[in-house]
Amino acid sequence: MRLKRSTMRSSEKPTKWIGGLAEWTDETTAYLSIAFTWKLPEARDRARWYKALGYRVVAGGPATFRPHGYLADDVDELGGSFPDAVRYHHPDATIASRGCPVGCWFCIVPAMEGREFTLIPDFPVRPILCDNNLSALSVDYQNHIISRYLAERVPLLDANSGFEPRTFDQGVFERWDKILRGPWRFAYDDLPERDYVHRVMQMLKGVSPKRKRVYVLIGNEPFEECLGRIREVVEWGGEPHVQPLMKLNALEKEHWVRYDWTAEKLKDVARWANRRLWKYCDFADYRTQIRSARSIQNDKQEVMFAHD
Repeated sequence: MRLKRSTMRSSEKPTKWIGGLAEWTDETTAYLSIAFTWKLPEARDRARWYKALGYRVVAGGPATFRPHGYLADDVDELGGSFPDAVRYHHPDATIASRGCPVGCWFCIVPAMEGREFTLIPDFPVRPILCDNNLSALSVDYQNHIISRYLAERVPLLDANSGFEPRTFDQGVFERWDKILRGPWRFAYDDLPERDYVHRVMQMLKGVSPKRKRVYVLIGNEPFEECLGRIREVVEWGGEPHVQPLMKLNALEKEHWVRYDWTAEKLKDVARWANRRLWKYCDFADYRTQIRSARSIQNDKQEVMFAHD
């Protein structure tokens, strides 16, 4: 059985993610699930508010793994796991496995969930699947996930974290093509992955560029290497989604500046790529335009200041 892409209705489209901080209550307990460390200050305020109302407060999620003990004085229970908490971040989201064997140094998953998979075979079937590394799962378990979607006739609109280029092969493609209606997502994190990513792009050659979404990490290598990876994704027929490097324990949503990068350049490259401006101009031209615009804006501000 195969779900036809042409039958998707607008009512099947997923709603938006909540933004990194989910909260809910029962009669006596308030729960906080924090995805990003820069949400911890906001979570602390919410915890104190719930405590003032008389609730017992429980907090967990990836952000509570690092920095250690940030909410310790403000909640009754910190860490641990809450079954199916992901649904509070997005009602259409689910997880069928945890962990990842790759061990990327910039990713919290191996430290938090382990480098061996923990399987959740009775996972609730929903349109957004958030497993960390689908192609590295055993063939039997991949087939199990796919069979659950087919049996329950739930459309897989997004394999959110996607596939690993090193383990993506023709079998993975044919297997998931039975149910995946959304984009094929995988990462191009650094130059050592180049051959693997190129091989995947060749396998997906007949797929529309809009359905080949490649996460491109920037800031972890010098500027020219990162920009080159973005350009290669476009050249190979895909669409890059750029993610500037951030520290795993960042309490502010600020990018980690390394090599020859600046904070401004990281933001500019992300805007140029993620707004698909590469369709119309190279980054060098875009950079010249925004520098000119900023210069004009600064001149206006100086004139206004002088008049004041």
